[in-house]
Amino acid sequence: MTFRIGNASGFYGDRFDAVREMLTGGELDVLTGDYLAELTMLILGRDQLKDPSAGYARTFLRQMEEGLGLAHERGVRIVTNAGGLNPAGLADALRALAAKLGLPTRIAHVEGDRLPARDGALAVNAYLGGAGIAACLTAGADVVVTGRVTDAALVTGPAQWHFGWGPEAYDELAGAVVAGHVLECGTQATGGNYAFFRGHDVRRPGFPVAELHADGSAVITKHPGTGGLVDTGTVTAQLLYETAGARYAGPDVTARLDTVRLVQEGPDRVRIEGVRGEAPPPTLKAGLSRLGGFRNEVVFVLTGLDIDAKADLLREQVHDALVKNPPAEVRWELARTDRPDAPTEETASALLRLVVRDRDPEKVGRTVTGAAVELALASYPGFHVTAPPGRGAPYGVFETAYVPAAEVPHTAVLPDGTRQELPVPPKTLGLAPVPDPELPPPLPEGPTRRVPLGRIAGARSGDKGGDANVGVWVRTEEEWRWLAHTLTVGRFGELLPETAELTVTRHLLPNLRAVNFTIAGILGEGVASQARFDPQAKALGEWLRSRHVDVPEALLPGAPAATLPSDAPEELP
Repeated sequence: MTFRIGNASGFYGDRFDAVREMLTGGELDVLTGDYLAELTMLILGRDQLKDPSAGYARTFLRQMEEGLGLAHERGVRIVTNAGGLNPAGLADALRALAAKLGLPTRIAHVEGDRLPARDGALAVNAYLGGAGIAACLTAGADVVVTGRVTDAALVTGPAQWHFGWGPEAYDELAGAVVAGHVLECGTQATGGNYAFFRGHDVRRPGFPVAELHADGSAVITKHPGTGGLVDTGTVTAQLLYETAGARYAGPDVTARLDTVRLVQEGPDRVRIEGVRGEAPPPTLKAGLSRLGGFRNEVVFVLTGLDIDAKADLLREQVHDALVKNPPAEVRWELARTDRPDAPTEETASALLRLVVRDRDPEKVGRTVTGAAVELALASYPGFHVTAPPGRGAPYGVFETAYVPAAEVPHTAVLPDGTRQELPVPPKTLGLAPVPDPELPPPLPEGPTRRVPLGRIAGARSGDKGGDANVGVWVRTEEEWRWLAHTLTVGRFGELLPETAELTVTRHLLPNLRAVNFTIAGILGEGVASQARFDPQAKALGEWLRSRHVDVPEALLPGAPAATLPSDAPEELP
């Protein structure tokens, strides 16, 4: 029996019309929406400081002005984490909206994830699993609102309810976790942000749908007639997004990503099967969001000749201006976007970025503003900035902690107001590294050509607090034999020098023909602190793909098919 779960949001600010598109575009049993990310929790925390009744994703409430009626007409349940820091407040607002619209919508919510704030934190939230969602649906809820649950819980909860899985149905739950991880970022599974986007129409990709089965297997697809594509590549890319090793731990189950098998079942249909699960760990991840201090940024434009000398002069002048009251952190970055003999002024210009941080707003405000503005007629020729320097702004920090699951309440507030406490899983299993699998046999020696890695490899990267990951995959068995032996930790550091002094860990996932790298500390204190040019590491994988490596000519497009003997299937095993 197929159980269809769709997604209509991958983040707070995603396509507003997606709810309507998903409810009217094809068959669904449940529609989910993921609105929370590490940065979102900080934004919601700041909202709630100004207004205690805030703290949830207001966009979702506006989407429900039409969505509640459409869902009621079609018998679709809605499950969302848009409750953020105030799921009860959003549930109340939805009840008022349903009454205004004259709809008999039954609304429930899940709470308990919000823990007592400490260390000056705006909010501390544990990541709950899907049991509370399942309890709400069992009690007849049409809409379930949660706070901070794992992204995959939006799928595991409805699956537990529909199939009646118990807490020890580890393989089935693990299959739902994998399907939920594919769905959670919306159109990233259907061609959005996809390395091999050329040759496909990905201008407006449709949102994904998972067809779940009682054994935990699933087919990832999308509504008929929608844009984008679903193939083993788009699904692999999303599986590698913001993950690490073979064990993907969550509050419901630990899914073994090294057991995932993908098969292209047909156009825009990828089957996920073979997923194995283990008991969840005894602890829950908790996210702590706090204000880290204040930051300011000025981008100076350097045009024409002597770019390096102009940058040196400016650095010295700003240093002298700040020496009496220096910020705690001063960072410079010169982006050589200029070209020689350029046909336009813009293409003749480079950008010199100054970023300052301090807990004292004055040190990043007036002090920096004065240092920049007062040099306007006394520095390098052609002095100007991209925007006037401001007063500085607060920035946030996201930290991860782990708390015993037994100490975190997990409460389902049912449509009639009854509060149901959910038990912790009966069995737990501490996490341990999985031994590296055997490497495939290397390719035979042969001629190579120096080309960008992205000629044959896809990549997707993302952030987890101050760390980042880069997942790299290839599409054929011969390419995998080359990649597994070539892209080592040492080679990774050579290709991405910014990572060379950091702790980098490589994880092999042969079933996906993928290697996944985690880079500790590359993002400083996390996305909200904006410690890096690319603060969420979204393009780190694309930088890697642009670096040149020696690739066997037999693997490159246009090579004779008979160069390497192979009976490997076209799709992933």
